[in-house]
Amino acid sequence: MATEILVIDDDPEIRQLLRTCFEREGYLVTEADGAPKARAAIAKGSINLVTLDLTLGRDDGLSLAREIRASADIPIIMVSGKGDDVDRIVGLELGADDYIAKPFNLREVLARVRAVLRRRDPNAAAPAASQPKHEAFQFAGWTLDLTSRELKDVSGTARDLTTGEFNLLEIFVRRPHRVLSRDEIMDLLKGHDYSPLDRSIDALISRLRRKIDDDGSKPALIKSVRGVGYMLATDVRRA
Repeated sequence: MATEILVIDDDPEIRQLLRTCFEREGYLVTEADGAPKARAAIAKGSINLVTLDLTLGRDDGLSLAREIRASADIPIIMVSGKGDDVDRIVGLELGADDYIAKPFNLREVLARVRAVLRRRDPNAAAPAASQPKHEAFQFAGWTLDLTSRELKDVSGTARDLTTGEFNLLEIFVRRPHRVLSRDEIMDLLKGHDYSPLDRSIDALISRLRRKIDDDGSKPALIKSVRGVGYMLATDVRRA
């Protein structure tokens, strides 16, 4: 059965934008412009995930989130033009699974939807009709499996990587021998479910080096290019 997403927003253009985006990926979409229609849609029992705007005209998005959470175990992603950290924290404390501020990047929205669905049910992360093909890369004796999100050494043993480390390594293996600045790396990471601060890029790269380089003091795979950025200095091929 296809995954159904309920888009709750009082802006018809935003609803249409999200509908088009989700349907293109194979999801079913139901729209609601306020609390009454949202309640009716949820009562059907077929909704798998909700995107909820906090500013719903006469309705209060936070109150609706509290109501949904009390009546159904459905993942909630808050999508709002409110940039106040207080709103984000309150929303997450009410039980929202994630929070995205407007204006948003549709790739980021899709990545977050998939991440939330994957946490709830690994088999529901993507619609059956659009399950991605198996994708993996090999480099310097390592295999980075993007489908299972595993890094395996030459013996096939999986190595532990944090979400940020895995996403960073994926960026490098897709662009071998290309120098990437910190700004480029940050922009690319924001397309994943991960948004680092500027100087944390250096720390993230240091941690990744310790895990994939034989000699962390003399990094052979991820090289620093003075005054420019970083580069994966090895050949990469699809597995």
